[in-house]
Amino acid sequence: MVHSDDGAAPAAQSPLAVITRLAPYLWREQSAALRVRIFAALGLLLGAKIATLFVPLFYKRAVDALSLRDVEIALPVGLIVAYGATRILSSTLQELRTMVFDPVAQHGVHRLALETFRHLHRLSLRFHLDRQTGGLSRAIERGINAVENLVYYLVFQVAPTLLEILLVSLVLWWLYDWRFAATTFVTIAAYTAWTLAVTQWRLIYRRRMLEAESEANAKAVDSLLNYETVKYFGNEAHEARRFDQSLSAYERAAVWSANTLSLLNIGQAAIIALGVTSVMLLAGGGVAVGELTVGDFVMVNAYLIQLYLPLNFLGMMYRELRQALTDLGQMFKLLGVGIEVRDAADARPLEAGGGEVVFEDVRFGYDVRREILKGVALRVPAGRTLAIVGPSGAGKSTIARLMFRFYDVTGGAIRIDGQDLRAVTQDSVRAAIGIVPQDTVLFNDTIFYNIAYGRPSATPAEVEEAARLARIHDFVLALPDGYQTRVGERGLKLSGGERQRVAIARTILKRPRVLIFDEATSALDTRTERAIQDSLRQISRDVTTLTIAHRLSTIVDADEIVVLQDGAVAERGDHAALLAHGGLYARMWAQQAEAREDGHGQ
Repeated sequence: MVHSDDGAAPAAQSPLAVITRLAPYLWREQSAALRVRIFAALGLLLGAKIATLFVPLFYKRAVDALSLRDVEIALPVGLIVAYGATRILSSTLQELRTMVFDPVAQHGVHRLALETFRHLHRLSLRFHLDRQTGGLSRAIERGINAVENLVYYLVFQVAPTLLEILLVSLVLWWLYDWRFAATTFVTIAAYTAWTLAVTQWRLIYRRRMLEAESEANAKAVDSLLNYETVKYFGNEAHEARRFDQSLSAYERAAVWSANTLSLLNIGQAAIIALGVTSVMLLAGGGVAVGELTVGDFVMVNAYLIQLYLPLNFLGMMYRELRQALTDLGQMFKLLGVGIEVRDAADARPLEAGGGEVVFEDVRFGYDVRREILKGVALRVPAGRTLAIVGPSGAGKSTIARLMFRFYDVTGGAIRIDGQDLRAVTQDSVRAAIGIVPQDTVLFNDTIFYNIAYGRPSATPAEVEEAARLARIHDFVLALPDGYQTRVGERGLKLSGGERQRVAIARTILKRPRVLIFDEATSALDTRTERAIQDSLRQISRDVTTLTIAHRLSTIVDADEIVVLQDGAVAERGDHAALLAHGGLYARMWAQQAEAREDGHGQ
């Protein structure tokens, strides 16, 4: 699959382009067995339509036989039985066609959804920060439904109907003359044109109706969620007026939608009536002059009614197909978004080493017009600890994102054990680094699952040991469901400190060569923070560690402290040396010490 390389979504695609892009998933991505199913489904489709053609023929023969006075009773009975058997055969073949083809369609849906999901995980953090996660999940969900709807209507509705129209026209031409076929074709063409034109027009009013309905619902929910605020300001009448305005807009749009539907139905009924009347006049004329029988008259009528039944759903099919093409187009647009951070063609896994981290004149900006890091140079020897501090906006958290290759540096290089991160695979880099972020988000699953996420192959004993080191094991055991306790959406059933300890346990379990603590204890109380700091010192004893800190009291034992200011290294040294220097670090220390004293004094 080819994707654009500039990180931007491609332009909207035409319906033909969308169907062309979908086709490989229904053919090229299928196994040999599923391809056999495609041919079998096509054979069953043709068989069902041929059987359908014979239904009116047996009906005609039965009517003609019953019209004869001296006919043996066995003949019309046999024809009637054949008529019923053919109808059963036609329905059976159609259902068998669905059963045979459905695995093909579902496998195509599976492959497309999986490719989209994997592609979204390959996109850069920049893309995900710019897009709403809910919007992405809806795009995938709607895209999956769109594939199912598109395949269903095209394969099981549109294609069979077109085939039946063609076959019926040929039969009428062959059995009678071209006027029967031409009248049938013109009638169906007029019916289709009217239906599509009016349905397209109706979409305007349906869209207005749906928008008004959504607006009314949104206002009602917003008002009820803010019930207390409404009461505080006595604005019940104001809220009712706003809701009434939306309901009035919905009422007008709904009336127009209903009226246009009636107009659509009137036109369809008139076209069908004219077509049936025209063909029956032709057949009636033939009967009157003795060229056709009463059975022919009945058969022609049966063919037309048989054709018009599926056309009753043409407007609905058109709307569903349009929506499916739109939703599938959005899904393909996601697949077309360029991957900003790619592995080099000759990228190799990161080779094992002690975990030395070096920043060589690193430059980076999220926007080309504003540089965040301006030539940062750092070196963390294997097994040592470097603390990074500085005011907000100095670029501290950006360093962690660059190490994980969520972005690539725009200048300089980042090396682990002498290897440029751009020259090795992203997977191996991320496997070597562990992080405890400031904003901890957990999966809506159990505590055990969230800790084990650090190393899914870990044993329960290893998960519990990681929890002990993170000082959360006793808390978990005190819960009614223990490690099987579900943490809720984003982990919100746990407090901030509990979530952070789960995140610490998860990172401990990963056993990385390089550890990054990004304000890792910011959500903890003082006593728990001290206990966690002891654990962090224990697990990072022989591990290269970068600590991004706001509270300077947590990094006084670091081997080296780097102070960032305006994207550059302003000061560096250990805690004592930086205090003695009397610069930015010393001022920050004094301010925090004063804040601590004020807090104790209250």
